[in-house]
Amino acid sequence: MKANYFQRVQAQTPTRFWINNVTREQARLAIEAGAVGCTQNPAYTWKMMDAPEEREYVCSLLDPILQQEADDTQALVQLQRALVERVARQFMPLYEKSGGDLGLVSIQGDPFHEDCDTIVRYARYNCSASPNIIAKIPVTEEGLKAIEVVLQEGISVNATEVLSVRQALDVCRVYNRITEGVAKKPHIYFSHITGIFDQYLSEQVAREEIEVCPDALWQAGIAAAKKTYWMTREVCPKMGFIGGGARGLQHFTEMVGADACITINWKGTADRLIEQDMPVVQRFFMPTPASVIEELRAKLPDFRKGYDVDALEPSEYEDFGPVVLFRSGFETAWKNALEFIAERRRG
Repeated sequence: MKANYFQRVQAQTPTRFWINNVTREQARLAIEAGAVGCTQNPAYTWKMMDAPEEREYVCSLLDPILQQEADDTQALVQLQRALVERVARQFMPLYEKSGGDLGLVSIQGDPFHEDCDTIVRYARYNCSASPNIIAKIPVTEEGLKAIEVVLQEGISVNATEVLSVRQALDVCRVYNRITEGVAKKPHIYFSHITGIFDQYLSEQVAREEIEVCPDALWQAGIAAAKKTYWMTREVCPKMGFIGGGARGLQHFTEMVGADACITINWKGTADRLIEQDMPVVQRFFMPTPASVIEELRAKLPDFRKGYDVDALEPSEYEDFGPVVLFRSGFETAWKNALEFIAERRRG
């Protein structure tokens, strides 16, 4: 039987396929296709609630929670944990066979409560559900404090909402400091949300009628991802790179060749790549032309903030435009899930 696209990527390159926000059936299909990890974000529970084929299953988990929990937000936190734990079970054979290196599933907490103490509390709670669940923590000023705490406790981390080089380097420094001299180090990844970076810049160019070469604009996210990849490998070789937020097939195909995990949705991205079955080409190592970088830096200040090492301070991460765009999707979905729970409680 001919190997599919993802299986050939895995055989020919160090690039690994992860799957994002999956239903149970999508998890099964992705694992069969070659997925070796999974990311779930705060929009996941609403996705499951909104899927007709999953709604009955969601309610079967939610109803017992509502009988014991009076607070809707805490009920949502518990439901999210229960849903992700069941996906984590599907990835456990990979986790066990690889000695804990593959089959990881990351989970992120309430996007409206992201102070250090709350992040840490949710990380402990969520990661206790299964040994292959790791904490997904946003790289904000408070998030960096939380990452430090959970790493000290031996909890593995996917540092997310990374949309600038500086954010990733800050995670490197925290990890190096906390794990120095530690024999058994927790896993550490960071998620560069390449597709959201492209979406934000494209929308800004259209809204503000900025004259920039479309070919240069198309390369913005990948160019930032490449720089972030190489700089973090130099500072912290043990930290894994996850490429996320795909808004087109290029957000997987242009990363092929990197020693990285690229997480994508099943519907509309993974299934299309399998269907198209394109040749495996290691594009990641093609350098971005200097003329492209110069134009993007000159015309797009937010590209410069994401690309230049010292263009942002930690206090600015949370309000950086691409981060705000990414988080807004989580906030909308979390609100929708809370409304679903309130309606279910009313009967």
